[in-house]
Amino acid sequence: MAEIQAAAAPRSGKPRATKKAFHLDMTPMVDLAFLLLTFFMLTTTFAKPTVMEVAMPTKPKTPDVEAPVSEKQALTLILGEKGQVRYFFGLNEAAVNPAAPRPTLHTTDLSSSGLRQVLLQRQRQQPAPVVLIKTEPGAKYQHLVDALDEMNITDQKKYALVEMNRSDEELLKAQRL
Repeated sequence: MAEIQAAAAPRSGKPRATKKAFHLDMTPMVDLAFLLLTFFMLTTTFAKPTVMEVAMPTKPKTPDVEAPVSEKQALTLILGEKGQVRYFFGLNEAAVNPAAPRPTLHTTDLSSSGLRQVLLQRQRQQPAPVVLIKTEPGAKYQHLVDALDEMNITDQKKYALVEMNRSDEELLKAQRL
């Protein structure tokens, strides 16, 4: 531990105070530091990675056949820049059928008062909706993760990640003009 050693002073006629040297042994303190470090390393729980499971359907035997989605059941979300979500009810079949009416495009955001309310309202109107999620080129990966979180929060049973088609791009261009 610590010890005080007295230094011998030269003898002379005058009495002098003896100078004492101080030496501190740091070994016990280092031992204690390593014990505490080991204790906290072993008792700390590390952050566990959060993983969202996405169940992907099996591919059909014929690649040209897609699973049909009813016009009444569909809700299409288009994720854009800065957390903006454009959505419409039904399918945009302008590419397949030019005589089909163009859907009305609405805009909201990824907040709990935005997309979540749209999904809950759609569930009340249509008991088993199918949500089609599409992304614009400017959308970030975080926007897709947020949209998938909203699917889990609102307990959507059927949703799919779908690529944008030409009729969706034309619909977005028409809204911007």
